Amino acid sequence: MKMDIIIDLKDQVVAYYDDIIALLPKLLVAFVVCFIVLFITRIIRNQSIKFIGRKADDKLLVNFLSSIFKISNIILIALLFLYIVGLGGIASSILGAAGVSAFVIGFALKDIGENFLAGIIMAFDRPFRIGDVVELNGTKGKVVTLNLRDTQIKTFDGKDIYIPNGSIVKNNVVNYTIDGYMRYDFDLGLDYGSNVD
Repeated sequence: MKMDIIIDLKDQVVAYYDDIIALLPKLLVAFVVCFIVLFITRIIRNQSIKFIGRKADDKLLVNFLSSIFKISNIILIALLFLYIVGLGGIASSILGAAGVSAFVIGFALKDIGENFLAGIIMAFDRPFRIGDVVELNGTKGKVVTLNLRDTQIKTFDGKDIYIPNGSIVKNNVVNYTIDGYMRYDFDLGLDYGSNVD
């Protein structure tokens, strides 16, 4: 009985060894091709980010596009590796599962997804920049930080307020300094009968 188990185990190890030896050329080709693709896509990404950084002074947009390029490169290289090794069915299953997972996660995290998508919209169509004096949702202050999820403003009495981007996109935005000028007004009270001049 013990001999049969040892023989079966030995046969399994030999079969796995033969499979690995047969798979080695594909693995080698997959690693070489993925390394070349990674090198080329990294050069394209860096050049694109530099070009966009020169054309657009919005750091949020540059960071967003850099993240998208990075994630796309990882997905492309992983799928390419699986296809070259001969696991195209697994790659297709992963893509299908990713689509379903994205739908379920998107539905579960609806508010976070809304703020993220609003951040993307604001990255392309920026109603204000860092340093602008704005009024968002009834709160007036200076824009300190722009993220894909929220915007931080500092009020004139020193409070830091984080406003979700989803509410910024849905509501009115008042930018007091978009043209470089800011108008201040104040009320001056006079007693009745005072000489106005």
